[in-house]
Amino acid sequence: MTDYGQEQEMEIEALEAILMDEFEEIHSSESGLNTSNRCFQIIISPQDDDTDESTDIPVQLGLVFSHTVKYPDEPPLLNVKSIRGIQADYLKILKEKLEQESFENLGMAMVYTLVTSAKEWLSERYCQDAINEDIENEEAAKDDVIVPHGEPVTVETFLAWREIFEAELALERAKLMPESALTAPKEKKLTGRLWYESGKVKGAVAVNEGSDAEDEEEIDFGDDDFEDDEEDMLEHYLAEKSDSSRSEESCVNESIWCRN
Repeated sequence: MTDYGQEQEMEIEALEAILMDEFEEIHSSESGLNTSNRCFQIIISPQDDDTDESTDIPVQLGLVFSHTVKYPDEPPLLNVKSIRGIQADYLKILKEKLEQESFENLGMAMVYTLVTSAKEWLSERYCQDAINEDIENEEAAKDDVIVPHGEPVTVETFLAWREIFEAELALERAKLMPESALTAPKEKKLTGRLWYESGKVKGAVAVNEGSDAEDEEEIDFGDDDFEDDEEDMLEHYLAEKSDSSRSEESCVNESIWCRN
């Protein structure tokens, strides 16, 4: 003869050891079951199939059960409650699923089997929903990305832009220059070197030291002036270099002649 009470106690001890804090005894008035027998509640969360650990998905289920007199030869009393985030329609579907499985497992301790089935159901239902939501969020984020519009910059387009820019810049500079500087012939313009050698620098300094009231002479320098100045400096440097080379060559020849 089967000792149902002993089998039920052994199952309860095993569930306490396996589930620990997720397993607790509750009052029959809190169970939602029509019984005065001992009632228990198991907290169930979705489980990650790869790590066998609970996920961060914010849903939790309370699986409530109570042993009947002839359990496990007859199914236990079952109820499911939403601890967090589970819709009533889902609870109804899950309860029907677990009751069906309890009849399929008659004759053996089945509560842990029902717990495993409930975890798998939650994972399939809510993990997939979470994945779909992440996909939707990613698609929405892609739609929110601002795609730059306009012509892409290439070497050709940059050179064309620079040519226009330099032309506009030259035009602005020309507007700021006096008409006398623009119309004066090049040969009448003084380079920086010629202006310095002409003594106008000393004259300008004397004017500044003598009286601030007198107007200073304005000398206009254009790009051509600086170019001519650079050319003069280069010619002067080459002339000095040539004279120096000739002088050294003459000294060497004299030295050779003296030795002979």
